[in-house]
Amino acid sequence: MNVVLASASPRRRELMEMLGVENLKILPARGEEIPPEHASGGELVKALALAKAREVAALCAAEDVVIGADTIVWVDEHPFGKPRDREDAARMLRRLSGDCHTVYTGVAVLHGGEEDVEYEESRVWFRELSDEEIARYIATGEPMDKAGAYGAQGRGALLVCAIEGDFFNVMGLPLCRLGQMLRKQGVELL
Repeated sequence: MNVVLASASPRRRELMEMLGVENLKILPARGEEIPPEHASGGELVKALALAKAREVAALCAAEDVVIGADTIVWVDEHPFGKPRDREDAARMLRRLSGDCHTVYTGVAVLHGGEEDVEYEESRVWFRELSDEEIARYIATGEPMDKAGAYGAQGRGALLVCAIEGDFFNVMGLPLCRLGQMLRKQGVELL
């Protein structure tokens, strides 16, 4: 049995390796992400995580455990995904500056015909950011492949003044929740 991560995210891969997952395979989902209309943050990430996991599960052996995940930053009832360009990243960071937002990550674990789909939410507070700080952060390139245009595990840590909830959720994979989901499928990490 392989554990297959349906993600191209280097952060998710690092987290799975940190957990010591045996027989880990990386097989990124390639399909277009089509979010359901009028969904809450939690329902949105669950739907996207499940779509990724189903796509990859169709390419895997029946005994494999397939994990799909999707993360968004949720502000004013709207999702902030990955920025389209530097201007979009600046817009997002200006909106997050000095305020609180929610990070949702949906996780889908598929095994033997069963589908377990859950989500985690964490609240994140940003300190006030100047336009110069935003421009310097964007110039590092770090914001461009991250939901909400920041990475709390990198230089973006300098923007975050508090986190309530699972830190690893903010990184893109809620490890405690995932560990419990994998345990249900016979994958013991401890």
